[in-house]
Amino acid sequence: MPYEWTPAPPPLHKRDEPDAPLASLHLWPYRSLPKRGFVLFIGTTAAMIALPLIAVLGSPVLWGLLPFVAIAIAGVWWGLGRSYHDGALVEELTLWPEKIEITRHNPRGPEQNWSANPYWVRVNRYPTNGRIEDYLTLSGDGREVELGAFLTAGERRTLYGELNEALGDLK
Repeated sequence: MPYEWTPAPPPLHKRDEPDAPLASLHLWPYRSLPKRGFVLFIGTTAAMIALPLIAVLGSPVLWGLLPFVAIAIAGVWWGLGRSYHDGALVEELTLWPEKIEITRHNPRGPEQNWSANPYWVRVNRYPTNGRIEDYLTLSGDGREVELGAFLTAGERRTLYGELNEALGDLK
């Protein structure tokens, strides 16, 4: 799953740091193409595009086609690089006894923060919200914020139960 709970530290009276969070959740978009796959894909694409150029090797036609081959490979490289950069999105949920905080690190924009008292926070799951199935939000302190919009519907359902359990332990 593209999210991970950091194990909870020992109880408050046994902790060295009284301000340490009880739990932390990190969420990130799924990566279907790892870095090694990126290299293999670019290499394979370059080889497949260059294969027909063998027929024109040694002729002036090669020099006419070569810029277009380079532009095609550079376009694929740029597109995949842009996809990787956009996928650098990370959401962090941190839970203390008296505060819950969500920080969203956007790849092309400012960092977004939200915090509230966990006693008043409610976890909401909307079975259908337009095109998004099992839309997951947290509401409290007069606002409702989405969480894990990039997760699959099944992952959001599982996370809904885990969040309710984590917040229920504090109440």
